[in-house]
Amino acid sequence: MHILIGGYTKHESAGIYQFDFIGSGDQAHLEQRRNVVEVGGPTYFQKDGQFIFTIKNENGQGGIAAFANGKLVSQLLHEGSSPAYIGINKEKKLLYTANYHTGVLAVISYDDQGQLTPLDQVKHENKALGPRPEQAGAHPHYFDETPGGHLVSCDLGQDRVDFYGFDGQKLTHLASYQNEDGFGSRHLAFSPDGKYFYVAGELSSQVNVVKFDEENWMFRSLSTYSTIPESWDQHNGTAAIRLSSDGKFLYVSNRGHDSIAVFAVLPDQALKLVQRVSTFGEFPRDFNWDAEEKYVVAANQNSNNATLYQRQSDGTLTPLEKDIAVPEGTRVLFTD
Repeated sequence: MHILIGGYTKHESAGIYQFDFIGSGDQAHLEQRRNVVEVGGPTYFQKDGQFIFTIKNENGQGGIAAFANGKLVSQLLHEGSSPAYIGINKEKKLLYTANYHTGVLAVISYDDQGQLTPLDQVKHENKALGPRPEQAGAHPHYFDETPGGHLVSCDLGQDRVDFYGFDGQKLTHLASYQNEDGFGSRHLAFSPDGKYFYVAGELSSQVNVVKFDEENWMFRSLSTYSTIPESWDQHNGTAAIRLSSDGKFLYVSNRGHDSIAVFAVLPDQALKLVQRVSTFGEFPRDFNWDAEEKYVVAANQNSNNATLYQRQSDGTLTPLEKDIAVPEGTRVLFTD
């Protein structure tokens, strides 16, 4: 098993790094960091077999690129900022990108050689912006699939979750769910049965639990929970949100408080805080787990380190290794 970590390349990072996962239980640790893809700004990426599909910036251009065995095989670049997120459907060979700066959502296909082909895109207009300074424009930060096979985006600038259909050629807007003003909708996770979703509010440091009917596009906000202590009076922004495959535990990273908040999901969908664990570094934008969800790695962007945890049966995280050196990390992905 390996772990890939990539992020910004503003300082010392050269792109995407790979670590070997060694040992098991409380003896597990990461070894042998090596730069496997040299690329500018791989702040998010996905992997399918030999291909790594990553965000890329180069000489004032931004976009995405496909690499195989460290070699560039295809890219789609445009003038201006690169996307913030890439989703993937490996069966359909589709990629979904959200561009925080331009407001553009795009669907891109790839073939067996990793060649990228743009299919369609839509642009979020500045129609209902939130009250915070960070909400001066439409800022979609997430674009991926729903349990029912539609597409969904989170727009931080407009406190909104949007749903789309895609027929293989064209995107069609289907419905919207509106978060509270200043919430800062960033990422979300769906329950295993597809009847609920959980939205991370970057600007409010909250999680909103929503009952969801994907056939009739009906939404009902159930409750909202803070990811930080009431006493915290400094800056914080939530980032990654992940739900365990059994639907019993929800995890959210806090950039500022520099922690992962762990919630138990009760049968009535209420959230019960069971832990806030330090990431032992600064600005944890992403964390992720292995296929069996036994281990978690969090990347701390501003302190150039990552932390390895063991996940317990009660959902809590036990730190196993701190100060794993990796520069400017913003994306974590476990691979074979």
